Amino acid sequence: MRTIDDLDVRGKRVLVRADLNVPLDGDRITDDGRIRASLPTINALRERGAKVIVCAHLGRPKGEVKPEFSLAPVARRLGELLGAEIAFASDVVGESARAVAAGLGDGQVALLENLRFEPGETSKDDAERGAFADRLAALAELYVGDGFGAVHRKHASVYDVPRRLPHAAGGLIVAEVGVLKRLTENVERPYAVVLGGSKVSDKLGVIDNLLDKADRILVGGGMVYTFLAAQGHQVGKSLLERDQIDTVREYLARAEKAGVEFVLPVDIVAATAFAADADHEVVPADAIPADRMGLDIGPASGRLFAERLAGTKTVFWNGPMGVFEMEPFAHGTRAIAQGLIDSGAFTVVGGGDSAAAVRTLGFDEAAFSHISTGGGASLEYLEGKTLPGLSALED
Repeated sequence: MRTIDDLDVRGKRVLVRADLNVPLDGDRITDDGRIRASLPTINALRERGAKVIVCAHLGRPKGEVKPEFSLAPVARRLGELLGAEIAFASDVVGESARAVAAGLGDGQVALLENLRFEPGETSKDDAERGAFADRLAALAELYVGDGFGAVHRKHASVYDVPRRLPHAAGGLIVAEVGVLKRLTENVERPYAVVLGGSKVSDKLGVIDNLLDKADRILVGGGMVYTFLAAQGHQVGKSLLERDQIDTVREYLARAEKAGVEFVLPVDIVAATAFAADADHEVVPADAIPADRMGLDIGPASGRLFAERLAGTKTVFWNGPMGVFEMEPFAHGTRAIAQGLIDSGAFTVVGGGDSAAAVRTLGFDEAAFSHISTGGGASLEYLEGKTLPGLSALED
């Protein structure tokens, strides 16, 4: 895979596909982690005299121009972090984008409006997607893929444009792929995987592929109640995917046969409602009351999970242990984050809600070996799937 060091960028227009899909509260950015992660590649290109045209998506406007999904707030924050003026195009491949791209000087940066305002960006029709890719590619002379959070999508800016321009991987992509290889090739053991989040169906592929790679798998979050149900326990009003119980039961049997340790919670924080002020109590994991729902792993489980992380050499974590946005149900996720730090292992936080939890709960990001910018992309890589955006960069 070529890197930006392999490109002669001075004086040339370079289209950078970044991942700037940040959470917004109105027009206020609540977590700028992905913007900050894009800075090294943008700055490296600026310093070498490139005319940098950044493109990215925000949310799911589904091919329509929707003001609430405008990248204007991102342009402001990107300019603040770069300490430079950002030229913001009010469209993606139209008159404004062409004028902004043509007006850039060496070392200057522009940001295009939300890629997903254009239906061609996400189209499943190759011709429609290709036609949009032609117009996007026409803005630049070179392409740099640096949006790791989108490389699992067969979208025009990720898959088709690098097939139309000389291209290379940005520093973020190179770093992310290097970390994922450490999780899948010649892994330093013991290797623990911590999985949480709401749906077990989102993680089945990862579990399936890691059963012959991980030494132990720790499960929490909303997905754990399907595991508890597979063991024959009642889970009250907790989140439950009944259609996955047999599959989960099969995975537990396979893990036992393969010698992979599955660690499930021994206690649960069960509440009367999905609300921060709901009445709640700690109950045994095998005795959740019929009128309550589990919203976090309990304190004994937090200690158990930390103990099972101690002494490991590699840890991958994807998915919170509970509803960490509500303080009464944040303790399990906090215990896992601290357990990763205390383990002394090579620790990878797999993006998405896990990365948001680290920041929301006030942990020092530098305390973890790597915090991914792409939860979905990381999971699909660990499932063994081919990621379209990476394959395009490797061609």
